[in-house]
Amino acid sequence: MFQPNMMEGHEFHHLDMTHNTSEGDMTRIRDEEFDSTNTKSGSENQEGASGDDQDPRPKKKRYHRHTQHQIQEMEAFFKECPHPDDKQRKELSRELGLEPLQVKFWFQNKRTQMKTQHERHENTQLRNENEKLRADNMRYREALSNASCPNCGGPTAIGEMSFDEHHLRLENTRLREEIDRISAIAARYVGKPVVNYPVLSPPMPPRPVDLGVGNFGGQPGLGGDIYEAGDLLRSISAPTEADKPMIIELAVAAMEELIRMAQMDEPLWMNSLDGIDAVLNEDEYIRIFPHGIGPKPTGFKCEASRETAVVIMNHINLVEYLMDVNQWSTLFSGIVSRALTLEVLSTGVAGNYNGALQVMTAEFQLPTPLVPTRESYYVRYCKQHADGTWAVVDVSLDSIRPGPAARCRRRPSGCLIQEMPNGYSKVTWVEHVEVDDRGVHNLYKHLVSSGHAFGAKRWVATLNRQCERLASAMATNIPAGDAGVITNQEGRKSMMKLAERMVISFCAGVSASTAHTWTTLSGTGADDVRVMTRKSVDDPGRPPGIVLSAATSFWLPVPPKRVFDFLRDENTRNEWDILSNGGVVQEMAHIANGRDTGNSVSLIRVNSANSSQSNMLILQESCTDQTASFVIYAPVDIVAMNVVLNGGDPDYVALLPSGFAIFPDGTAAHGVGMEESGSTGGSLLTVAFQILVDSVPTAKLSLGSVATVNNLIACTVERIKASLSCESA
Repeated sequence: MFQPNMMEGHEFHHLDMTHNTSEGDMTRIRDEEFDSTNTKSGSENQEGASGDDQDPRPKKKRYHRHTQHQIQEMEAFFKECPHPDDKQRKELSRELGLEPLQVKFWFQNKRTQMKTQHERHENTQLRNENEKLRADNMRYREALSNASCPNCGGPTAIGEMSFDEHHLRLENTRLREEIDRISAIAARYVGKPVVNYPVLSPPMPPRPVDLGVGNFGGQPGLGGDIYEAGDLLRSISAPTEADKPMIIELAVAAMEELIRMAQMDEPLWMNSLDGIDAVLNEDEYIRIFPHGIGPKPTGFKCEASRETAVVIMNHINLVEYLMDVNQWSTLFSGIVSRALTLEVLSTGVAGNYNGALQVMTAEFQLPTPLVPTRESYYVRYCKQHADGTWAVVDVSLDSIRPGPAARCRRRPSGCLIQEMPNGYSKVTWVEHVEVDDRGVHNLYKHLVSSGHAFGAKRWVATLNRQCERLASAMATNIPAGDAGVITNQEGRKSMMKLAERMVISFCAGVSASTAHTWTTLSGTGADDVRVMTRKSVDDPGRPPGIVLSAATSFWLPVPPKRVFDFLRDENTRNEWDILSNGGVVQEMAHIANGRDTGNSVSLIRVNSANSSQSNMLILQESCTDQTASFVIYAPVDIVAMNVVLNGGDPDYVALLPSGFAIFPDGTAAHGVGMEESGSTGGSLLTVAFQILVDSVPTAKLSLGSVATVNNLIACTVERIKASLSCESA
């Protein structure tokens, strides 16, 4: 199993020798090396025996002492650039009268020394935090041990408890797990620096970046718990007057960079090994754009991608969608879990968005509990250029007013939009972020690190699919010949609006988002299933009461297209849907949502095999593109759906969506790819259920309900695996 940064804490000199140095010279230089990296005192350092030298006899060691001038010069250079390249090392060696390898070894030893000091400091901080958490834990344990029933005065029952009492126990469990986790890190995590997030009260949930391996059920908090203390979107406020000139200057520079990033080719953008994707040349990028928002933070990775497509939307309408935060987040609901405009610095000129400037926060997601969401605080700038091309650019504002430690920075990212005939637009999308992705579960490491999870290809594929969906919703020439096709214009719009809300609710509920108040329940009996609970009160779009949700993600050795076709087909629904209970599944009506036959909204009836049970009606939306596929459904009331089909308001139809999110695992020869019937590689499948366990929000939560939902999802997963393994056999 792949483990990132395994060699991060160790630097092996012999792996990085220059080829033009002979072996004898190398030995001579190594014997004359090393000066101590405690350079400020000018002390000497004795070279130890290599790992290959097992001779116990004492050897005469030779010493080399750098001059004070050499030390000072290398110290000053280290502060600016701790990782000099060959050219820089040769230049330093000429200036200081040293061999290039002497310079190289000095920098390597200096980096090792700094890392050791950092680890000692971090261990001290972790031990202090551990003691604080231990004291808090003891206080909670004492309070819980003395708790009594307010009705009878006796001890509280374990089998059932009120919602609030249940959350107190969860908090206590989480504190205990936090102490164990931090103790393990302090004792065992040597050679790998721990990211220092601010310590706030109440104690922070477990940090996924520290434990990037293992399943998320066995380590609560890996995508399941809420980052209340570090919630960037809640803590950022609108910019001050003093910030605004700098924001405008940064936005203008970002716009220029986006244009060049979208239009330039080699050497800035190079072809990938498979010749399909464009890969950013980071050295060339730094040379062309030396300023911007500053150097890449330590431990962050660069994700840069570019994609071009022609979409079926007028260029003016597309600009309006991108500049309206509500329409934008709805259009990209599979990627944007939530977004907010903090302040509008400019609304544009001449009645359009030319010159519009907005300060925003957004949270970007992958619909799985195993990939933490990415929060970003940035400015969005829209401009119409002389050739008629529109451009919309985002760039992070962390460099202007640093806030809580962010795990994602947006370098100039966005799109160029060119008008095309017949209401089409040509879109060139650039996505360029720097991110700390160590919280990503191993299952999704390849998909995320390749840039396909959050990159330009996924943004453009989603945009193209959603444009086709909008065109379908506005279509008026619907042929009436096909059975089950909904031709009523108002009914089509209402049903698609309802399905859209269902998809948004599903995506936001299944990801590791900070937006909702889901809490991971412990003791579910299955480490790989996340079970959560929350109250639903005064929400017309969701039934009132206590809702339980279960979600899990796993790998299947089957191409994504086959998984998608299997799950969306009503003829194979009985093979995995436990709730259909062997009944006859029949599609009553559908709306086509694009050129791909898999993109549709359907109304499905399940005729119960037991005559004493009522029939079930299910609303389902299936959608697919080359980067992702979804099959999302929810039981609906027959009376309410009749109102919707006649053009009634869909906002008051209560939904609890369940379904599937399907992603390629990235092993296919052509990278990603969902559409080709001959596509290879496996699939990453997320399964999620939401079930109302009690219609009274203040009711007691039965832990038996948790076991029921857990068994439901576990059985569904086993049925899917069994059916698809038979198909692929």
